Amino acid sequence: MTANEGTIDWRAATFAYPDGPTALAPTDLHVSAGELVLVVGGSGSGKSTLLRTVNGLVPHSSGGRFGGDVVSGGRSITTNRPRDLADVVGFVHQTPEAQFVVDNVEHDIAFVLENLGADATTMRRRVEEVLDALAVAHLRDRSPATLSGGERQRCAIAGALASGPQILVLDEPTSMLDPQGADDVLAALRRLNDDLGTTILVAEHRLERAGPLADRALVVDGGQVVDDGLPAAVLAGLAGAPPVTHLGHLLGWSPAPLTVRDARAAARRQPIDLAATDGSGTPAVVAAVGAVATAAAPAAVPTPGDLLAALRTVTVLRGSRSVLRAVDLEVHAGEVIAVLGRNGAGKTTLLRTLAGLQAPGKGTVEARVPVACVPQEPDSLLFADTVRAEVSSTLRLLGRQDPEAVDRWLAALDLEALADRHPRSLSVGQRQRVAIAAVAVGGAPVLVLDEPTRGIDAASRAALEHVLAEHRATGGAVVLATHDVELAARAATRVVVLGDGEVVASGPAREVLADSLFAPQVLRVLPPYLTVDEVRAALAAASVRGARP
Repeated sequence: MTANEGTIDWRAATFAYPDGPTALAPTDLHVSAGELVLVVGGSGSGKSTLLRTVNGLVPHSSGGRFGGDVVSGGRSITTNRPRDLADVVGFVHQTPEAQFVVDNVEHDIAFVLENLGADATTMRRRVEEVLDALAVAHLRDRSPATLSGGERQRCAIAGALASGPQILVLDEPTSMLDPQGADDVLAALRRLNDDLGTTILVAEHRLERAGPLADRALVVDGGQVVDDGLPAAVLAGLAGAPPVTHLGHLLGWSPAPLTVRDARAAARRQPIDLAATDGSGTPAVVAAVGAVATAAAPAAVPTPGDLLAALRTVTVLRGSRSVLRAVDLEVHAGEVIAVLGRNGAGKTTLLRTLAGLQAPGKGTVEARVPVACVPQEPDSLLFADTVRAEVSSTLRLLGRQDPEAVDRWLAALDLEALADRHPRSLSVGQRQRVAIAAVAVGGAPVLVLDEPTRGIDAASRAALEHVLAEHRATGGAVVLATHDVELAARAATRVVVLGDGEVVASGPAREVLADSLFAPQVLRVLPPYLTVDEVRAALAAASVRGARP
């Protein structure tokens, strides 16, 4: 190994996109060979730009104004284009569908090896290794276009690993994966790092999974690295920190836990009793954590209203394969239904069928009110020159003029500052919010959202959850497909779990999630509470009781 192999150095590196603001302020940063570095930051913070400089996608593929230098594995990006760095840096895009070149998974994985001149024996061995490492061998003969979003994501990662790069850069690699798939991918990255010494940079919003695996965490904000250190210290103060970290802050656990295991250990060391308070109403640290469960019952699920839409014994075929099998689903006013299930379980097909975008092979679709759908890929909806025009175009197509509604949705999803930007110039998370606003502004009572939190930060997720709650409270309904069980715990009134195209569980969110191996973090530490807000409400109730004479 040479002295520079596997290292990355940013040397006064700065960048601005064409006709855009500075996306990367002058940056001096060093990543040592073999480090696993987690890069975090809000949507549009500049973290994707930082990652794309490692193999020269910025500036060579993006255009724009670049200054300084980035040296990856001893090679400067100012004198080496991305193709010249392909044997040194493997890169996984935030949108995996943009990464495929060949219409066959196995051949696409082999493509980079062919370009690098690998012999047939080496090529065959490496393709088999990455197919096994990412558990996608069964997809080898499929076209990427026929795969679910999560399956495409895993195949894209396999393609990046095939060349055996010194450095692997991944932008939101688990954003479309089910919980088991996300754990498998992150575990594979940890093995690459431990066993082969591969330097890994990964941008992630799923901090509860990625944080414990990283050696180091960087926080990017406004195009600058504003924090750099050990993950536990860096992540603890972030709005997007794991739920158990926020729980630790609420209950006074020190240090604040980063994982469920840490939280359980803290609960054993510093148990609480919400029935005993000091003069300020603070819970006393004297008794078993189980006392929390008796302090205040979680809020009851509101009674759903009128039937708005339904699937009646719906079966959908793709060729000879049943993607959905005899599925029944009713959507009532006042509901937020989270559809969970592993990649390829049929979630997207269910949503498309409910929205009238996919005809059932058998059964019927009943829509008593308009149903509007936001797909997984927001780019498929974006064609206007500005964000404001994009949202306004929906109303224009409906024959309506309502500037106040446009302003209201821009404000609701925190898009006001981006109103005059071109949608294609935004980050994936920002484009996701634009697509939701552009669909929701039409006023359809039923909103169907496919992976709505893909690539969005904690603040954007909070804004989305507020929008879902408002839509439900005003008599609408939302059906969303998601792998985010924390979102389901906070926002859903009902959870439906799909398995191989069939409904395997359906009921109130608390009941379904309590029986899941992938239950929300708070539930695994302080049952029966699903969220930090429910524990906070229990604390408030205990404080009121303690204040009574």
